[in-house]
Amino acid sequence: MIDEAQAPWPARDGLRITGVRTVVTAPEGVNLVVVRVDTNEPGLYGLGCATFTQRFAAVVAAVEEHVAPLLIGRSPADISDIARLVHFSSYWRHGPVLNSALSGVDMALWDIAGKRAQMPVYELLGGRVRGAVPVYLHASGATIGDTLDAAAALVEAGYRHVRLQTGGPGLGTYGAPGTAGAYPGAPYPDGWDVGVYLRQTPKLFAAARDRFGDDVELLHDVHSRLTPKQAVVLARALEPYQLFFLEDPIAPEHYDRLPEVRAASPVPLAVGELAGSVPDAARLITGGGVDLIRLHVSAVGGLTPARKLTGLCELTGVQTAWHAPADVSPVGAACNLALDLSSPAFGIQEGTVYSEAVHEMFPGTPLIEAGYAYASDAPGWGVDLDEKLAAAHPPVFHAHERWTARVRRPDGGIEAP
Repeated sequence: MIDEAQAPWPARDGLRITGVRTVVTAPEGVNLVVVRVDTNEPGLYGLGCATFTQRFAAVVAAVEEHVAPLLIGRSPADISDIARLVHFSSYWRHGPVLNSALSGVDMALWDIAGKRAQMPVYELLGGRVRGAVPVYLHASGATIGDTLDAAAALVEAGYRHVRLQTGGPGLGTYGAPGTAGAYPGAPYPDGWDVGVYLRQTPKLFAAARDRFGDDVELLHDVHSRLTPKQAVVLARALEPYQLFFLEDPIAPEHYDRLPEVRAASPVPLAVGELAGSVPDAARLITGGGVDLIRLHVSAVGGLTPARKLTGLCELTGVQTAWHAPADVSPVGAACNLALDLSSPAFGIQEGTVYSEAVHEMFPGTPLIEAGYAYASDAPGWGVDLDEKLAAAHPPVFHAHERWTARVRRPDGGIEAP
């Protein structure tokens, strides 16, 4: 624990960090991790998103056992120094566990900064360059028809960017319901077949263009399951349907091949959801392999590194498309919006329409209406947390692991989830 005598320099005032702890909750069956940083000023605290749904317990241990003792007694104003301290203190650096722990602290300190200044965080970043943030939502179904019906409901509600995912044979289908026992003669009858996927996906988008015309922007997530050559085949097959972007066509283990995939792809590529460090993200932005960067902000350490990466995007012509499914807390969603509102590098924002239970638990949760997300004008993130309600929704163990264990090819080989 760092006491006042060990602080690196005299603070300009007496405000100090007095506590750092985590809150884990699953109001929609998806684990959310929030870090709360308390100060010696009554009622002044900050919240940060540290959500790594699949390994939430490891993040909690990192925050409470290792990070918290470093921060007690520090001035919460020293955000950059604290971020570097937390980053370097583990010696072995990077990865989603350590970066999520850092993110929770970092976002909480920015929340405190905004509250002290009586300003929303996006104003601390330079203010707005747009009035609201265009978002896309997900439309999925067991069949192409079901998917298009779901998309039609979003279009009728005013959305002009829609991600399409449709089901297929096997339980390993991503983003939509699969069909059990689809390959009864195979070693693994519930398997997912890449050939079927490559044939079916262009049919989905052909049907979508027939139904919606050219006025709706269409998106699709491969979820890292293709080889570089297969990714090019799919991208070229989708060219007639003018996708807004094709997401994560290849696995992160093959990101060095992205420039050749992008050079051969007529469709913009959105990549980076699985990047687990700032250097990895920076190489994606500068390496010529992406059109939009799809970072999970918590996985790279929070707002402090994300705003630097956003500046790099502004200098290189890459656009942002922050990862934000249901396993980003409303605090994390508010952080994404602060970046979106304040940067000309913005491309599109993934949106999640949170349930009433989430809005009740997290007062100030950002609102999404008719294709736009709206940030709170309240100081800091403008998002709070009712811890009594959070405690009524304890974390869920092993849900993701149970699914990933079933994501296999018909021959039984494990597939990227």
